[in-house]
Amino acid sequence: MNPQPSRSVVLISALVVSLMASGAALPKPQPESPDPQLAARIQRVENGISPISLGENEPPLRLNLQELMKIYKVPGLSVAVIDNFKIAWAKGYGVIETGSATPVTVHTLFQAASISKPVSATGALYLVEHGKLSLDENVNLKLKSWQVPENDFTKDQKVTLRRIVSHSAGLTVHGFPGYEVGSPSPTVPQILNGAPPANTAPVRVDTVPGTKFNYSGGGVTIEQQLIIDVTGKPFPQFMRETVLDKIGMTDSTYEQPLPPARAAMAASATHPDGMVVPGKWHIYPEMAAAGLWTTPTDLGKFGIEIALSKQGKANHVLSETMTREMLTVQKEPVGLGLFLGEYKNPEEFGHNGSNEGFRSWLIMFADSGKGVAVMANSDNGVAVENYVIQSVAREYGWNYTPDQPSASDLLMLIADAKGAPAAIAKYAELKKSGSSTYMLDENTLINLGYHFLTSGQTETSIQVFKLEVQDYPKYWNAYDSLGEACMKASQKDQAIANYEKSIELKPDNQNGIDMLKKLRQQ
Repeated sequence: MNPQPSRSVVLISALVVSLMASGAALPKPQPESPDPQLAARIQRVENGISPISLGENEPPLRLNLQELMKIYKVPGLSVAVIDNFKIAWAKGYGVIETGSATPVTVHTLFQAASISKPVSATGALYLVEHGKLSLDENVNLKLKSWQVPENDFTKDQKVTLRRIVSHSAGLTVHGFPGYEVGSPSPTVPQILNGAPPANTAPVRVDTVPGTKFNYSGGGVTIEQQLIIDVTGKPFPQFMRETVLDKIGMTDSTYEQPLPPARAAMAASATHPDGMVVPGKWHIYPEMAAAGLWTTPTDLGKFGIEIALSKQGKANHVLSETMTREMLTVQKEPVGLGLFLGEYKNPEEFGHNGSNEGFRSWLIMFADSGKGVAVMANSDNGVAVENYVIQSVAREYGWNYTPDQPSASDLLMLIADAKGAPAAIAKYAELKKSGSSTYMLDENTLINLGYHFLTSGQTETSIQVFKLEVQDYPKYWNAYDSLGEACMKASQKDQAIANYEKSIELKPDNQNGIDMLKKLRQQ
């Protein structure tokens, strides 16, 4: 079974990337800045990808930003770098869609995905400051169109706005897959009830509110309905009037679906194999949680606004007092709508996002005025964004310690650049050396195996999954994954044997149970 490991920087789950060998043309960057010093800095960021060691007897792999995009099949990328509380520069790379000649510009729209949450939280906190909402009262007191169902978990502790925006309300539904263009979209109450045509489960309380961090896009969708019920305005209108316009985020909107004029400025969502998502993108009626269309420049403006408001120097939306509350840890590692770097760097705040075919990231330092926003129109975008962020951090002298990078991403990059043997050899080297740089776990080889399996390299995937079984003989998913690859290779007996072993180790492995039933009926 293909796992979905978490992205540890902001503790949000992301889909496993499936990278394929590239045949696309190199993306075309926009013209360089006329300022020679700035142009040189931009060039250093683009070329500042650290060399990747392939082993003692191999020269290191040296790549620049454009080559990374090519390998990862990322058609378009947009970057805005923040320095001294200003947008130092912004630039687009590549094209808006695979096979298109239309370049990404600084005004090209991308889906911000979960970065929608801190922006929408800012709107909710505005209502708190103006007496329309309370951070700590039961949200059912203000909800009109829908109510949080009471149960044993809510007897003594209630769902509050503070707990919703800090992901500590005990609510279910982590995230949303969106809806294909042309398919029916549910209302917010239908989403919250899990009623057709909603494609997610009902949003319910399954943990005592206030007791622990549990990321919930479902909770933020309750926040959306709360804002609508209190203001009587459509959510996109409220957010435009209250937050976006006041900060100068002129290229941003929560409108879902996009109106034609905005759609003409949008990049198309892209699968890991470089193919465009049908309909160009998914629609997200869960606007507060995932519906913001924007640019890195506008996200940079948002970061700057929050940073300056903390110091009492902007405050176009929130007061200094409320901004400081927003940037105070509620439940580790989150404040009110924003993830915080409390231990690594107390001034760091940000969020990342993952919608179908889009990846986005915002990092800001509230006191030094540095930061970056990066957006890509590809499921593989996060891998490229990681390298960009580290390159910007070095160039601009951040006090920044990135989380341990994923060995899976490294191995998949090496596989695409140098082939499967090089990736497998690198895994062996990392395992032998006990690398402290790259995080190895029981899913590292599984991710690599699925990388090969989804790109049509079935025999290679079987080789990798067999190595996984050898290294992790007690891990049920090692056998489940090998069973899937054997089934795809029409090796029925081996597939059955491996699925049986996976169920022996994990009797409730429903995928293995279903696959065994299917195989035995053939």
